[in-house]
Amino acid sequence: MYENMKNKTILVTGAGAGIGNELCRQLAQAGANVIAVARSTEQLKELRSFSPSIKTLQVDLKDWQQVRQTLATVPDLDGLVNNAAVAIIRPFTELTEQDFDNTFDVNIKAVFNVTQTVLPKLKPNSCIVNVSSLAASRSFDGHTVYSATKAAVDSLTRSLALELGPRKIRVNSVNPTVVLTKMGRDNWSDPAKSGPLLAHIPQNRFCEVQEVVDGIVYLLSDKSSFVNGHHLNLEGGYSVS
Repeated sequence: MYENMKNKTILVTGAGAGIGNELCRQLAQAGANVIAVARSTEQLKELRSFSPSIKTLQVDLKDWQQVRQTLATVPDLDGLVNNAAVAIIRPFTELTEQDFDNTFDVNIKAVFNVTQTVLPKLKPNSCIVNVSSLAASRSFDGHTVYSATKAAVDSLTRSLALELGPRKIRVNSVNPTVVLTKMGRDNWSDPAKSGPLLAHIPQNRFCEVQEVVDGIVYLLSDKSSFVNGHHLNLEGGYSVS
């Protein structure tokens, strides 16, 4: 799969940390030209120092106009990975208007905005990968707003697959369960919370960052050339338990 990435130009949002950061590094190592989008200038500086194949754009994805102005400058693309997300996990009764707005602004509104902005730059036979979640289709305590945004991401993925297919642009998502990024570890470090979920995963563990990166690269690669409108569940068998 990774050999398919050589000389391809891939834009990745949420590149500052976690899945997006590791994806940028591995794509660059595979010979891709990477455009890393994040809010933190320091994290972007580290990516630039990692590889000359990584170009960076500092953007606040909640700023509609800034996204449009900044991403209008990108070159033609072979792939787009909408990875940026926030997870505010707390009981429904404790969620605030700001929690709601922040989550929707990053998790779905930015996906729409970024995709619409760079669509003219996507080449024929290019692809879009949206990083969604198992929470789009399963219910978990404290995930009310987060789950709603990821369900919207899945719906957008299917709609775009239908609409962009005739333009030879594939659109898919990866839908992991808990991923052991820093955010994932922080949200699921309490055994009282993680135990019941792990009990429903036959492999009795959560998803590693590398496993999500591999799933994304598969969907970016020519190996998935007839995969379109698909949600790739990365959940260790949770759905069959």
